[in-house]
Amino acid sequence: MAVVNRRIPFLAIVWLLLPVWGYCQELARDTVELDPVEVAAVPMRTYAYGQRIRSLDLSAAEGPSGGSVGDLLQDRTGLFIRAYGPGMAASLSIRGTSAGHNALFWNGLPVNSPSLGQADYSIFPMAGMDQVDIHYGSAGALYGTDAIGGAVHLSTSLSRDQRRKSHVKTQLGSFGNWGQEISHQQRLQSISFRTSLYRDVLANRYPYTDWASPDTPIRYQDHAAVHQQGWVQDIRADLGKAQVLQASVWLGEIQREVQPVMGSSSRDVQNDTNLRAVLDYIKNGPKTTWNIKAGIVRDYMEFNSDVNLTLQALLAAAVDWEPSAHWQSRSGVRYTRIQGDLSTYSHSEQRIELYQATNYKPLDNLAFSLQLRQLLHEGQPVPFTPGVGVSWTFVKSPVQQWELLGAASKGFKVPTLNDRYWVPGGNPDLASEQSWSKELGFNQQFTNKILQFSNRLSAFHMSVDNWIIWLPEESYWTPKNVRKVVSKGLEYFMEWELKQGGWDLGWEADYAWTHTSNRSVAAGNEMDLGKQLPYVPIHKLQVRGKVKNDRFSGFVSGQYTGERFLTSDNQTALPAYSLWGAGVSRTFSWKKWVSGSVALEVQNVWNTEYQLLRLRPMPGRNFQLTIHLEL
Repeated sequence: MAVVNRRIPFLAIVWLLLPVWGYCQELARDTVELDPVEVAAVPMRTYAYGQRIRSLDLSAAEGPSGGSVGDLLQDRTGLFIRAYGPGMAASLSIRGTSAGHNALFWNGLPVNSPSLGQADYSIFPMAGMDQVDIHYGSAGALYGTDAIGGAVHLSTSLSRDQRRKSHVKTQLGSFGNWGQEISHQQRLQSISFRTSLYRDVLANRYPYTDWASPDTPIRYQDHAAVHQQGWVQDIRADLGKAQVLQASVWLGEIQREVQPVMGSSSRDVQNDTNLRAVLDYIKNGPKTTWNIKAGIVRDYMEFNSDVNLTLQALLAAAVDWEPSAHWQSRSGVRYTRIQGDLSTYSHSEQRIELYQATNYKPLDNLAFSLQLRQLLHEGQPVPFTPGVGVSWTFVKSPVQQWELLGAASKGFKVPTLNDRYWVPGGNPDLASEQSWSKELGFNQQFTNKILQFSNRLSAFHMSVDNWIIWLPEESYWTPKNVRKVVSKGLEYFMEWELKQGGWDLGWEADYAWTHTSNRSVAAGNEMDLGKQLPYVPIHKLQVRGKVKNDRFSGFVSGQYTGERFLTSDNQTALPAYSLWGAGVSRTFSWKKWVSGSVALEVQNVWNTEYQLLRLRPMPGRNFQLTIHLEL
């Protein structure tokens, strides 16, 4: 089946929106604003007792926003992002798993590629984003396929503030980088909306040492330009009687010159067009919350002359209810239809999932959770997926809290479309990858009028069976379920904040020690047994200090990434590296209708030469100036 170029005309859609925007501005002048009705979906952490979920602070005090979600996770967490260069493809590793073992959601909609089985975190810009949550550890019973190592949740939300707001942001950076963002938000009676447009241009003309050429000359990157633009639309309608209808649409385009490895003269190009849309109906009752969700994800990718198109359509329904003060329950069903038109094959399939989550709190300081999920993939059951968790607060007072946490869960990953149907080599008989995970944690919090601090320590152990790898066979490669991997480690997170004399001082540290090992390998690869998986750093540390008052904020950040082995036998490795950054910002206001901030940030302060991946140079010291206006 031939694949037709069906790219969406981005500029045409934006052009159609402009009259609507202007009309709403005029209508708002004669609108009587009413008090809003607060209706919200059940947060994801409700049924995750014993597990670690972290929400990243996206406030201005954390430094100028911008870049991609991959940049944010690399700079602000103990997680490791495998990036092929600035603005290039980037994948996530949580607790030693591979890129395809982590689920990504946008407003509750799964957005991992069904053909690749993973997400490219470089094509998810921070523009228009309101919240980023990270669920550490296996969560297949809560989220379904791919969530073996963990899950990342991206969300947008409309503020309850009823006044009209407009934001304009410009970012100028080193090496020919330039970003722009504009958004407008307002409320018209019972309807709220926000429109956001963004554009980023990365020339990436930075110098690097070419270690693959004789005499290691200094060269300038000449084939790594990135052009990205997009539109995000959020709409919320309060229907009365505690009912809400909310919708979000995200259309993005990105054109990239694929950065070649050192010593290569390749000139590959890649163009992506991504459409994501989700519609939610939410009804709150005295003890129940109903949620009906429909969504679509369309991913178009053109690599050189090869065109790949995938389409996911989702319909889901869930009900949360509290039969008593001690019990909470969530029951749901999710239907997904997938269509893939790839350069070497076409295939469609259907998935149906049933899930149940239950909380039980026999005491105020003791809580248990149970999650169950069953997926039918093309009419065949994927192994049943349970999960349990417990939280015990053994010290609780007005100023401090001490908590013990524990969880055990099963995860799974359905083989990707490429794994099963790629020509040549696809293996339709592949079994789903399965994992068993357990973790123990300790959480401590202290709060008074001027000081608050918290500590969290987690230990985890996870085994993954039927791990799929591609192996050579005759004249082509084919995937097989041949590997078993055990991952274990420690995670520590510390945060404190001191308020004194109008100033806020803060500090945070996020450390991860991760040890992975092959427990079974294909014939002929016995040297891989017991070895660390490639590109999984044993140590990753991130620290960040911040200071803020009414007008001024600043930060200093640092990260350490340990050595990464290049091959499964651990014979060669990339050296460890440390990076430091700093930034300052100053807010201002002019009359009553204009306010904003000016920020300056420097990254890689010491101009460190480093590689995230072998022969993929990264930029040295670089600066970014951000001007943000609010009208």
